[in-house]
Amino acid sequence: DASRIDLGLLRHEYALPARLLGIGLGLTIAAGAALAAVVFGALTVPEAVVLSVLLAPTDAALGQAVVTDARLPSRIRQGLNVESGLNDGLCVPLLFIALAVAETDAGETGARHAAFLVVEEVGIGAVGGIAAGLIGAFIAIWGARRGSIEPDWLQVVPLASAALAYGVATPLDGSGFIAAFVGGAVYGGVVRSAEGAQFYLVDQAGEVLNSITFLLFGALLLAPALDHLSWRMVVYALGSLTLVRMVPVALTLLGTGARWPTVAFLGWFGPRGLASIVFAVIVVEESKLPHADTILVATFVTVGMSVFLHGVTASPLTNRYVSWMQSVRRPTASLMEDAPTGDQPWRHGRGLRGAPTGTPAVQEAHSDV
Repeated sequence: DASRIDLGLLRHEYALPARLLGIGLGLTIAAGAALAAVVFGALTVPEAVVLSVLLAPTDAALGQAVVTDARLPSRIRQGLNVESGLNDGLCVPLLFIALAVAETDAGETGARHAAFLVVEEVGIGAVGGIAAGLIGAFIAIWGARRGSIEPDWLQVVPLASAALAYGVATPLDGSGFIAAFVGGAVYGGVVRSAEGAQFYLVDQAGEVLNSITFLLFGALLLAPALDHLSWRMVVYALGSLTLVRMVPVALTLLGTGARWPTVAFLGWFGPRGLASIVFAVIVVEESKLPHADTILVATFVTVGMSVFLHGVTASPLTNRYVSWMQSVRRPTASLMEDAPTGDQPWRHGRGLRGAPTGTPAVQEAHSDV
């Protein structure tokens, strides 16, 4: 999905996602680490940071009822959607750095070796992604211009580029996740004039695999984690979904003129989902932390609670916020509440709930790991 990033589309509404990513993400990681250190006394500070980074990314797919509701101002939908699209990619190198520091602190590896591993993971991953993205873009452009590739088969190219990026970086001890993200961004940046149909296959495959992942998560990860459920896990999960998310968002929105219902709405709808599950896999495969079990169980409980709570509250809270927003007199509304509504599709061309029919669709930037 990184191939869908087009920052040019955000030139009129860049302020909110820029604040959420540039300020809110860092504050969220700091707050989550502080809460983890207090609730789980056995965790070291680096391990608390690892847990916080695991749960920092949001997942707009779990709040689809929110980001697809045309009654909401486009600035709010765009902000939540772009935030969830970019924060997981930004957190990947942070996760590797946090893991390296935590392992050094635990005596599992030396500081010099840990720094080398981080540079290796990020550097090789980025180089592999750039190479795969350029190769895929060249094939797509060359084939389309010469008419040597049928349009339907062009849909295979983005998927093959992602697989190539991952396949090149991983055997060389680079991060396949960073490679896939960078490769997608390079591919999308070069093939900017490509039609959305070129991404149909990878989009649909991603949706199917996303659903399968959550089914497997519930059956294989969440169910065993509940056997280790404790009051500490519940307290941290609730704190992660509320204070750790909502307070940084409130601080981030200072000076924007946004009223408290808008601040609360944006703060609450930061569900944790697929990125946290993927990051947990990285912890299992890439680290030897002394308290890895505590970190993983806390992550799984938080994601499971988020799936339930955000799923149950998405529609009713959206309806309440829309009712409040419509009651606000325009002369007294801030720019945040007064942002125009309209037909902006969820990801790649899907219509919005409540959007008027026949309105031209505007492609929306979105990226996932």
